[in-house]
Amino acid sequence: MTIALIALFGGLGAAARFVVDGLVRTRWSSGFPVGTVAINITGSLLMGFLTGAAIAGTIGGVGLEATTVGFCAGYTTFSTAMVETVRLVQGGDYRKALVNVVGTGIAVVAAVAAGLALATALL
Repeated sequence: MTIALIALFGGLGAAARFVVDGLVRTRWSSGFPVGTVAINITGSLLMGFLTGAAIAGTIGGVGLEATTVGFCAGYTTFSTAMVETVRLVQGGDYRKALVNVVGTGIAVVAAVAAGLALATALL
């Protein structure tokens, strides 16, 4: 049952990533992977919140596994972020590549911390 729920939630996360990326791409076409960055930041915020909820005892067991290992893992996409960074380097846009790697790294850690703080404050 757990594996089936993780697979289901992982599929939902991947579908959500597809939709969010499409929406962002239609609104911002800057040559910078804004969609992937937005997905990784929001997914990290959610992961931080879920971690805080688990610490508070609000969620656990299969529910926690389905939402973190399933949905969040299906939604976030760090491998795509690194492919996009390589493409920026190959295109000679070293500044955007550096901003993508360093900026995303800092932003996702901050998002996890913010999600954890939010859960701590609310739960």
